[in-house]
Amino acid sequence: MTATSDAGFAAIAEKIHDHVGRQGFMALLGAELTELGRGSCTLAVPHRSELLQQHGFFHGGVSAFLVDNATTIAAASSHGQLALTAEFKLNYLAPAQGERLLCRARVIKPGRQIAVVAADVFCLRDGAEIHTATALASIAMLDDAKGAKHSDQKHSDQKHNDAKQKSPA
Repeated sequence: MTATSDAGFAAIAEKIHDHVGRQGFMALLGAELTELGRGSCTLAVPHRSELLQQHGFFHGGVSAFLVDNATTIAAASSHGQLALTAEFKLNYLAPAQGERLLCRARVIKPGRQIAVVAADVFCLRDGAEIHTATALASIAMLDDAKGAKHSDQKHSDQKHNDAKQKSPA
């Protein structure tokens, strides 16, 4: 994992790594955040049979997941705000068959409420990068108070559900 040397960016990067580390779906797919910079990031997923469709290519949903996550992370890294996908347009360019799938996202236009982020998906095959998809996303930028309230409520709900499951019926 790499990060820029921007002194103000260190706190933002730490916050993003914390949020990404709590994403169960990232762990389920074996995805990792391999590069992070102000307004950019790269995510990667290794080849696994569970992630392939019937013809042996990475399932299109894996590319969509990478675009969804990479674009929100790139937007969040611009100014340290929480971010959620509002929408994205994904164009598949070639079948994704190879050892690893990666997505590079970069902020095109930062905004207080909406950021526009571009992403490209590549499949690593025999040492070469094959461009397999491209996307453009609109990312909703949240203020920290709203995000913290939602996050606190989510953790409270999870604790309640955990306690409920442990109590005898």
